[in-house]
Amino acid sequence: MSTFAKRERLLLADLLETAGPEAPTLCEGWLTRDLAAHVVVRERRPDAAGGTVIKALAPRLEKTTAEFAAKPYEELIQLIRTGPPRFSPFQLKQVDEAANTVEFYIHTEDVRRAQPDWSPRALDPVFQDALWSRLERTARLLGRGVPTGLVLRRPDGQTAVAHRGAPVVTVTGEPSELLMFAFGRQSAARVAVDGDENAVAELHESRQLGI
Repeated sequence: MSTFAKRERLLLADLLETAGPEAPTLCEGWLTRDLAAHVVVRERRPDAAGGTVIKALAPRLEKTTAEFAAKPYEELIQLIRTGPPRFSPFQLKQVDEAANTVEFYIHTEDVRRAQPDWSPRALDPVFQDALWSRLERTARLLGRGVPTGLVLRRPDGQTAVAHRGAPVVTVTGEPSELLMFAFGRQSAARVAVDGDENAVAELHESRQLGI
């Protein structure tokens, strides 16, 4: 597995273990047990995981996730740590890096930031650049349903257009924080939001960010 994806995977497993199965997360309606089950199903049950994007598979996804959530919590943590099964596409380093770096970063923060005493992690510039690269490629998908124009901006001025439209709202922050915002964790993202007052309010009220 690649460096960033592996690091975030192990950190997520450690956080889930420390928090225990009944801790809150930023994922609405999910405790840590539910989040752990989601991660395992995504990697080990592709027949069900497709329910996140294919409506016809949604009942199978719900049923399979519930079955995994009912397993011993320690077993779920171990499955996350050891990674996907031998013949999974996620075993390929390139696939792991592309598919899991952001996934595990976001879910790690879902656990961390749901705690009242959380504080931002100091992330190295190379990792921030890797996150930005992924955000640039997915910005329009993440922002496809928002009701305003939306531009994501790094402190150094680099920008990614998430949604074309007017008026435009500009969200400024480190790539890691912009990802949290773009994946629907607006309230937990350390960003500056600028633009027309009504447009900013409309954006914050929208539930269309993220995939």
